Amino acid sequence: MSTMDDELEELRKRRLAELQKQQVQHQQSDVQAAYQQEQAKAEMEAQKQAILRQILTPEARERLTTLKMSRAALGEQLEMQLISLAQSGRLQSQIDDEQLKTLLMRMQPKKRKTSITRV
Repeated sequence: MSTMDDELEELRKRRLAELQKQQVQHQQSDVQAAYQQEQAKAEMEAQKQAILRQILTPEARERLTTLKMSRAALGEQLEMQLISLAQSGRLQSQIDDEQLKTLLMRMQPKKRKTSITRV
């Protein structure tokens, strides 16, 4: 009976060691995948910034950066629209601050003014 218990215990130890080894390998592959994903994301961001540097004047880039800090979703949407315009060849020159303001106004939904009058 003792030898069977010893064999069973040995099998359990081996199985536990196998499971631990698999878990370590899985964690390493997850870390590597996350690192590769971060690298790809950083590379895309660098490409995006290079394109924006080419199509925007310094003042317009500053306005876009400020917009992204206050309203990230709108800033991202504007960036993607500008990059799309540049890649399709529909931009003849750099976009200055005034043109960027105009583009922003077009992107914003019309606001309804409400006024309260008392009778």
